[in-house]
Amino acid sequence: MNNKLYGNLIFELSKPGRKGYSLPKTDYSHSSSVLPPYLLRGKDAELPECDELTVVRHYTNLSHNNFGVNDGFYPLGSCTMKYNPLINEEVAALPSFNDLHPAQPAETCLPAMALYYDLQSMLAELTGLSEFTLNPCAGAHGELTGLMIIRAYHNSRGDQKRIKVLIPDSAHGTNPASAAVCGLEVVEVKSLDDGTVDVEDLRTKLNDEVAAMMMTNPNTLGIFEKNIPEIAKLVHECGGLMYYDGANLNPMLGVCRPGDMGFDVMHINLHKTFSTPHGGGGPGAGPVGVRKGLEQFLPTPRIVYNEDDELGLEVHTGDYEQALGSIGNYFGNYNVLIKAYAYILSLGREHVKYVGPLATLNANYIKEKLKDLYELPIDGHCMHEFVFDGLKDKSTGVTTMDIAKRLLDYGYHAPTIYFPLLFHESLMIEPTENESKETIDGFIEVMRKIAQEAKDDSELVKTAPHLTPIGRVDDVLAAKHPVTTYRQLKNNQPE
Repeated sequence: MNNKLYGNLIFELSKPGRKGYSLPKTDYSHSSSVLPPYLLRGKDAELPECDELTVVRHYTNLSHNNFGVNDGFYPLGSCTMKYNPLINEEVAALPSFNDLHPAQPAETCLPAMALYYDLQSMLAELTGLSEFTLNPCAGAHGELTGLMIIRAYHNSRGDQKRIKVLIPDSAHGTNPASAAVCGLEVVEVKSLDDGTVDVEDLRTKLNDEVAAMMMTNPNTLGIFEKNIPEIAKLVHECGGLMYYDGANLNPMLGVCRPGDMGFDVMHINLHKTFSTPHGGGGPGAGPVGVRKGLEQFLPTPRIVYNEDDELGLEVHTGDYEQALGSIGNYFGNYNVLIKAYAYILSLGREHVKYVGPLATLNANYIKEKLKDLYELPIDGHCMHEFVFDGLKDKSTGVTTMDIAKRLLDYGYHAPTIYFPLLFHESLMIEPTENESKETIDGFIEVMRKIAQEAKDDSELVKTAPHLTPIGRVDDVLAAKHPVTTYRQLKNNQPE
């Protein structure tokens, strides 16, 4: 451990008798405590004893070791790590939004309801669908909600035998997981050598048990599925619905719309396409949209426009006989929704159309500049991301993991590695539209330098990183025996 970069552990800074707080005296003691005896500690907790300044410096130094989009280039493929503009945070922090209570009467927060309704309408316009719910609190939560809507649709028609969901072998892992949680059976559809869905393999799996086909377009390899119209026609003819995984919506923004391609239901990862925070398990939001004719299955509560009502907007809470009911608390992660709303308004109709083309341009630029040194299993035009299969020169023994670790020494977050599973040494790169040519050129230069290092001094790359607070760790040991407490670290053994 490099203490100069990392700082001592807080327990190592502890000195008996030091305090970083001052609490007022109370009338309570152990003998007269309002807590029942079985909740009282038998001995004091093992906590570090430090003064306030030491504590502040410790955690400030730790925070400097976090890496985010605000720190540097973050080309994480498949999980768009997009800049979250500060104006989004400022708008979301306005007291008129931040001080709202979810249980307030609707008539006391009409402007907030109007924002919610407007965002629903904007997302519908951008995707070509009829109506959205903003209730789901994550992308996977949105997937589950969308599949529940599809199931409710089939059940409403007395078609309970439709329990199969067709999913390409290149799909995101959440697709089969969400289908399984929804009680549906997953049927895998093969891909062609060019990375797109094998339509002939799909034909063999279409029958009256198919509930839906889940697709991501562009797919996980960053390739546009050009056969969507034919696929949608085949699935609809057999009575199934088309589900669009919105994880890769970013390159489509302002260029084409899933609803126009024949998709019936979709979810959107706001943290990927609409610049809300991403990482750390949240906060998240996964709005779900449906085509016309499926609105009655959306979960409640819903904010709808009522021309006959004096207020215009009203909240529906279970009025619809076929609605799913509540799939989350209140109206979802409202503070996150505000940030997406601010982002859309900041771009405006005239600029949103540049998001997709710029993301696609940046990805293709990197791909073309590096494909002479890195193995490109599927050549040709990509969309917002692409996948290398490690170095072209395999004789060095340098793996994708080694490349990812060495990138850390140069101040870049590593791209997604070993996903998708279609290639042995997958290295998935997505630059997004936010990055400048200078930033991208710097990344390209470093990737070329690492390829040269692999030839000249492979051990340098294989033992990376060298300049980070913690060097190369034993991933298997860390997974099987994680050290989660200071006592474990001190004793050097699992607890």
